Amino acid sequence: MKELIENQHFEGERPLFGRHGLRLKQVTIGDGESGIKECSDIEAENCRFWGKYPFWHVHGFTISHCQFDAGARSALWYSDHLVMTDTRIDGPKMFREMHDIRLENVTINDADETFWRCRNIEARNLTLHDGTYPFMFCDGVKIDGLKSDSKYVFQYCRNVEIRNADIVTKDSFWECEDVTIYDSRLDGEYLAWHSKNVRLVNCHLLGEQLLCYADRLVLENCTFDKACDRVFEYSDVQARIRGHIEHIKNPSSGHIVADSIGSVTIDEYVKAPNNCVIEGQDNQS
Repeated sequence: MKELIENQHFEGERPLFGRHGLRLKQVTIGDGESGIKECSDIEAENCRFWGKYPFWHVHGFTISHCQFDAGARSALWYSDHLVMTDTRIDGPKMFREMHDIRLENVTINDADETFWRCRNIEARNLTLHDGTYPFMFCDGVKIDGLKSDSKYVFQYCRNVEIRNADIVTKDSFWECEDVTIYDSRLDGEYLAWHSKNVRLVNCHLLGEQLLCYADRLVLENCTFDKACDRVFEYSDVQARIRGHIEHIKNPSSGHIVADSIGSVTIDEYVKAPNNCVIEGQDNQS
């Protein structure tokens, strides 16, 4: 049975260092550093954290109905087997060098440099706001229900599956490999440049110069905003597009089918093998 610590306030340096088998209920970790470090088998419920680095090197822990204030920066590093539910995070640089993370109903209001070099993440109903480069160098990410306006999300990621997302960003999914996105809205320039094996299913895309320099790119039943242009430049692509796409430029190979196409540019800068088949109504070169 876990030791219960309830309605207490801790501060200073490492107040609960090296403890195991704790249940924290309505506990605050205040000013100081490394409140819960080198610990295992920890439960935190209805707790509040505002000191720095509260959960470092923690193995096997649950966090529910908690709040991390802006001062609780870099709160979760070098830890594993975390389940977090119904929690609000206002501090930056969360989740670093971690693995086996399960999240549900979590809001991160400063997502700057959040989820770096993490493995095996599963999330439902995740919100990211502000900040840059969430999910840098992650491997094994599954998210159902994502709302994000952070910049430069999902760079250098591997093995990602996303469903029901609304992402407003720029330079997203660069240098990624083995990514599938279902039933989502992706708004931002330079989507998935230099990526490999990215598949988009039932997605709506907005922005300029999308999906360039991509290898083994697949689009199934996707739609494009009317302002999208210079799409697929230097990409190997298999695409079935619903409705209209305004401008396709210099795809290198593959097969693109759309209900209608505003214009197609194939110029002297197209890259070999230059054998992409493009089918649509009112094509122009």
